Amino acid sequence: MMHKPNNRAVITGRPSSLSSLQPIDTSPFKQPSGRLFIWFTILMIWMISLLPWRLWQPAPDLLLLVIAFWCVHEPQRVNMLAAFVLGLFMDVHDAALLGGHALTYTLVAYGALALRRRLLRFDAIIQTIHMLPVFVLATAVSRLLYAWLSGEWAGWDWLLSALFTAVLWPVADILLHMPQRRLDDADAGSV
Repeated sequence: MMHKPNNRAVITGRPSSLSSLQPIDTSPFKQPSGRLFIWFTILMIWMISLLPWRLWQPAPDLLLLVIAFWCVHEPQRVNMLAAFVLGLFMDVHDAALLGGHALTYTLVAYGALALRRRLLRFDAIIQTIHMLPVFVLATAVSRLLYAWLSGEWAGWDWLLSALFTAVLWPVADILLHMPQRRLDDADAGSV
């Protein structure tokens, strides 16, 4: 009588089973952010962005950062249309070329949505590295458009602004995910 060979893979001397598999992320199911919380943060950052500290050329664009963050983490609630409208609000406030901020915000929202599945696999530091080129390229497009239409180059301070905006990504991750972390801690204590 002939015996069938054992087709189970042997890893470290033990036969493999489904129970030995470990998840990559220990908390893969995070609670979605509330719609009210998302739009409250956007409204607050928009109001902060109306203050005169933004006149300093290398100042980070906090509204752009928050829009990109929510596009990555809650794309059903914040999308390219919201980015475009908020960009138009900033253009009207700054009395700048109508559509300049809207173009930048829409390009960053598109980049965040395009990289979303990849970004969600990494921590905030790696997400910063991925989002830096998105912030730089989107800002560069609008600055080149401004330079072409006005006939003069405004300098390279916008590059520092894009860099500062990207560097603030981990801070945004901590602050904007704080309510979910508090809920996760409360759920862990009740088990």
